[in-house]
Amino acid sequence: MRDQTISDFLERLAGRVPAPGGGASAALHAAQAAALLGMVARYSDGPGYAGHEQVINRILAEADALRDRALRLAEDDAAAFTAVTDSYRLPKATDEEKAARSAAIAGALAAAAEPPAQTIAAARRLVELAGELLPVGNRNVITDVAAAAEAARAAATTARINVEVNLGGIKDEEVRAGLAARAAGVDEIAAEAERVTAAVREEISR
Repeated sequence: MRDQTISDFLERLAGRVPAPGGGASAALHAAQAAALLGMVARYSDGPGYAGHEQVINRILAEADALRDRALRLAEDDAAAFTAVTDSYRLPKATDEEKAARSAAIAGALAAAAEPPAQTIAAARRLVELAGELLPVGNRNVITDVAAAAEAARAAATTARINVEVNLGGIKDEEVRAGLAARAAGVDEIAAEAERVTAAVREEISR
């Protein structure tokens, strides 16, 4: 996926194929958020930022790492969802086959919920980094901090849907509860993203 052109990816996303879908899109929202934070951090260098150099360098390193992680999650999501569709195609002519198919579906759904659950965690961290970068970053690109926060918000809210849609078919109550808990904090992520955006809008309106 990482070697596809944007046009090729969108063509496949629009196609009648199981993957990529919403989960991969969520992860790519996170990757874009990370890239935007990396860009702002790279513009925040030179003597004028010497007092914040350590913070900015830390944010830059983490944003770059999260960008790579989000790309991997997009690929993982596409692979996991393909496994779900494959499990639904398993034979079900006998009781044994039905039981094996049911177990395979439940396992595949649990695995498919994992990449979006991890995307939510990445989005949370990206919003936190946006909040850290906001007061110290280059004011000429401060709107890109808000853009990063909004992309991270989209990553979190989209990923939440892709966790929740799998919960019903997961039979392991502990796994299901754990995934639900990881999706439960998305409203907090969205609220923090809104605070970052509101602060940027207030600044640029002065």
